[in-house]
Formats: sequence, C-alpha cells, structure tokens
Amino acid sequence: MLSDNTANFISKIWFWEWGANVFNTISQFFSALIIIALGLVIYNHIVMALSASFMSPVSQKIEIHFTGKLLQTNRNSTFVEQLVRGIRINIRNLLCELSLIIPLLLLSIIPVIGMVFTLLIFLVQAYYVGFSNMDFTMERHFTYKESIQFVRQHRGIAIGNGLVFMLLLFIPVVGFI
Repeated sequence: MLSDNTANFISKIWFWEWGANVFNTISQFFSALIIIALGLVIYNHIVMALSASFMSPVSQKIEIHFTGKLLQTNRNSTFVEQLVRGIRINIRNLLCELSLIIPLLLLSIIPVIGMVFTLLIFLVQAYYVGFSNMDFTMERHFTYKESIQFVRQHRGIAIGNGLVFMLLLFIPVVGFI
C-alpha cells in the first residue's frame, strides 16, 4: 500500500506523456524496494529494543562466566529503566541510521557506482546493529551518553559484531527468527 503511494508521488516527476507508463512501473518497483529496505531496518531496531530487557541478564551471566565475578562498575537499574534505555538508544540509532541510509539508497540506484553505496548501506546497518548488540552489556556499566561515546571510540568492534548479525539474517527463515 505504501509503495503505491510512493510510486504515484515519484511518477509525478515525469511530466511527459511518452514513457509515462514505463516510468510509473519503474517507480513502483523502486518504491517497493525502498519500503522493504526501510521495513528491515525498523525490524532490526524493534527486535533489539524489545530484547534488551531479557538479553541484559544473559550478558551478565556470560560476563560472570568469563571473568569469574561481576564487575563492581555496575549501575543499579530496574527492568523498566533498562527497557526505556533500550528503546531510547534504539530510537536514536534508528533515526541516525535512516538519515544515512536514505541518501545512500537513492545513490545506490546509479549504475556501476551504486554497488559502492550498497556496500556502505550494509556497513552502516552493521554498525548500528552492532551498537545495539553491545548495548546489552554497556547498559550495566555506562550511562546513555557514555555508551554512545564508547561505541564511537570502538566503531570496528561494533561493525564486526553487527556484520555477524546481518549475515545471519541472510539465512532463509531461521535468520529472521
């Protein structure tokens, strides 16, 4: 439904009579691709925001397993505070990611060099997904602003973490679960 509305909006750019049907068909195809891409981006952030409240205890148990103890730098927070923080981080990340992806998505339509922009879209998504994955542990140790600073200083770790998650999404059916 949204792709039809978007396609109609885009097809108004073509004001000539000849080729209007072809341009409309092409705009419908690209509109559907854009809607699907944005849906996948939003899906990632919804899953991350909602899973923050139960993934934090899992990361805490893993931390205890590897270090033998729980680090004393933990912040005391309730389930609701963790949920609100997870939603806040993911809304911020979603808005930042969309502000980068939408222009890159439009540039990826350009033949040949569009492949470079497609790769950049994938890396941007990996960064923000990695950020969300790392936040399960960071929420116990850092404030909202400290978490953002930490990830900015460790971009490579965030991208590497997110790449694994993004590649797992390519597995049919199991990837989305």
